[in-house]
Amino acid sequence: MPPPGSPATEIVRRAEARRQRDLLKTGALQTAILNSANFSSIATDEHGVIQIFNVGAERMLGYLAADVMNKITPAEISDPQEVIARAQALSVELDTPITPGFEALVFKASRGIEDIYELTYIRKDGSRFPAVVSVTALRDAQEQIIGYLLIGTDNTARKQAEEALIKAGALQSAIFNSANFSSIATDARGVIQIFNIGAERMLGYAAADVMNKITPAEISDPQEVIARAQALSVELDTPITPGFEALVFKASRGIEDIYELTYIRKDGSRFPAVVSVTALRDAQEQIIGYLLIGTDNTARKQSYEYARSLLEASLDPLVTISAEGKITDVNQGLIKVTGMTRLNLIGTDFSSYFTEPEKAREGYQQVFARGFVTDYPLTIRHKDGRLTEVLYNASVYKDASGNVLGVFAAARDVTERQRLDRALKETNTALEGAKIAAESANLAKSEFLSSMSHELRSPLNAILGFAQLMDSGSPAPTLAQKDSIDQILQAGWYLLELINEILDLSLIESGKLSISLETTNLVEVLADCQAMIEPHAHKEAIQLHFITPPNALCVMADRTRVKQIFVNLLSNAIKYNRAGGTVEVTASAVGTERVRISVRDTGHGLSADKLAQLFQPFNRLGQEGGVEEGTGIGLVVSKRLAELMGGTIGATSEVGVGSVFWVELDSALAVYPFVHAVAPAAVGHVPAAVGAPVRTVLCVEDNPANLLLVASVLARRTDLRLISAKDGRGGVELARSAQPDVILMDINLPGISGITALRILAGDAATAHIPVVALSANAMPTDIEKGLEAGFFRYLTKPIKIAEFMHTLDLALLYASAHPGLHRAGHPEVL
Repeated sequence: MPPPGSPATEIVRRAEARRQRDLLKTGALQTAILNSANFSSIATDEHGVIQIFNVGAERMLGYLAADVMNKITPAEISDPQEVIARAQALSVELDTPITPGFEALVFKASRGIEDIYELTYIRKDGSRFPAVVSVTALRDAQEQIIGYLLIGTDNTARKQAEEALIKAGALQSAIFNSANFSSIATDARGVIQIFNIGAERMLGYAAADVMNKITPAEISDPQEVIARAQALSVELDTPITPGFEALVFKASRGIEDIYELTYIRKDGSRFPAVVSVTALRDAQEQIIGYLLIGTDNTARKQSYEYARSLLEASLDPLVTISAEGKITDVNQGLIKVTGMTRLNLIGTDFSSYFTEPEKAREGYQQVFARGFVTDYPLTIRHKDGRLTEVLYNASVYKDASGNVLGVFAAARDVTERQRLDRALKETNTALEGAKIAAESANLAKSEFLSSMSHELRSPLNAILGFAQLMDSGSPAPTLAQKDSIDQILQAGWYLLELINEILDLSLIESGKLSISLETTNLVEVLADCQAMIEPHAHKEAIQLHFITPPNALCVMADRTRVKQIFVNLLSNAIKYNRAGGTVEVTASAVGTERVRISVRDTGHGLSADKLAQLFQPFNRLGQEGGVEEGTGIGLVVSKRLAELMGGTIGATSEVGVGSVFWVELDSALAVYPFVHAVAPAAVGHVPAAVGAPVRTVLCVEDNPANLLLVASVLARRTDLRLISAKDGRGGVELARSAQPDVILMDINLPGISGITALRILAGDAATAHIPVVALSANAMPTDIEKGLEAGFFRYLTKPIKIAEFMHTLDLALLYASAHPGLHRAGHPEVL
């Protein structure tokens, strides 16, 4: 013990006046660490207030013990930003909120984890130095935390200090004299050089038995050493030899390492130990040895395993809670219903895992007041949102003196029973509520998809528009440029196709897809499909054969949706065909009420189990063969569309031969009178005739790329002059002053929308006669219907197809010439 009147004795005297008397009675700190000037040893009470501040701490930090004892916590002499950063890092690592401050410095230690970290200490004079700090929770005989021990070393001169430490025998005066720690120092090869009295007591060897003779690996369980080498080899992706290297590998890389290991005593008996390993280095940063400090983990492990066995014996969620309401232990049952790890649960507020925390706390108070509660109803919330309804039975538990230490609680899962009870009490009101909720969800989904469609179509408009301009520009692109442009166009139109498929499926599922049944001539529809699909078939070296009757074959269907189904089936037949294969399309009457259209390919065919999955969402045909393009919902959309039109769709297939996809629709009683304007794709646009008058086109567009695209397209026509406005109000004013022949109007504009601008124009006699064409990325069917109902002459969706765009513009110009001054609102189709 230090002589009377010395600073260390004064420290002990002050500490004994407080709750740490149990800690100091052992005398271990004085003889182990506190008398060393080479370590800052700071002991606190359980709240973090400093109780012991040794001579090493005084020397390193410049404070006297009296300056800090019973006044501040170690957090107040630490870099505040590093303390905050540590709290944040631990919060993420352990998935639990940790308050910046002293809690961040001792959180791991409070959970029973030996913790070593680097931190910047701030001296009394304001200067700073890096320190390596080891933290241990101090506990009384009842395993309650009574404080914390923070042992720090000045890392600035760490390498020189370590060498001097060995030479000057400071280790003996600091740690090695403690009988409570086995302290073993080795040379760089692992041969034991120092074997302290704690090691002698724990392992039964005299120092002379092992020093300069063996390595620590030879007193360790060989199977555990081998297992550790294998685990580290996998973790660090480098081969590690079983033996001493496995015990110190991390430390040799500058990583402070703590692990559990079984030591073997001289008499052959074994005990579990917690071992902390540090590499010792000289002034040149060369490793000169290793320090292994171990503690006997037998008692803790035995008591822990006994308690764990009791907890895990039950399938029900079990928990022990301290008097302060903090979780002290849990079993697998509680881990399962909360979705949290044991480490993340321990030390947290027990009530935070219930849907009604206040009710949980009320039940907890009842346990303390009555000694127990029975069948107390609560609901546990899993971290993923799942709920488990339970009935809690809880009672207090006490120490040997009868003092209440906390609460032991067991929960019985009654979720299924409660669910069945509620099922018996369900009413039509509940069903109506579910219907309203579903409608609300569908509405939200539709709004989201509409917004998504607009946001995706706007950039696609510019990409595809300019690609089309480059493709048809003058001078013509080179072969290499042509290949690149074709790739851009192919990818762009393909992306647009995927967007449309997703939107169609959403509209179908929400019941909002508009289907217009009319007498439709299948021969004409198939001819259109053939014209659309032939370039693709030719590129893939696939032969197309369309076998249709000479007379009109009509069905009651939505012409656009029928074409969509056939194009999908034809695209699949080409995509999954053999090289040089064929696709055959036939159409014939089935009795007097139905018509069947079949698409036969010569692909690899599908097995019965694959065939059964064809019309399921996101099932992508042929992915086992390496073809994985598409969303996998094209056939699903086709099936739903056929069903909405009163039809059916199906398939047959034979592996090695090919597949047949067929659609049956209701036959129409009369042939559809096919009176139709010239198809836009066939018209395109041509240069103006010599001497043709110049016509003015006003484009109201806030997207510069889209405006530039329109300007580039119109620049090819000498009879067109473009003027523009960037918002709705500006467009209205410019229309009044410039009197353009045609107006191209975006919908989503700054200030007022395109629809509002249209209504203003229609209500003004000076502009009511001007045809206004919508040019918008709002492409949902409801958007188009809303636009046409508002009075737009035509409604074009982005990305635009230039031929279709120019055809529509020509129609609008023709209308403007034929009906000067005629109000066109309510007559969107008049030409």
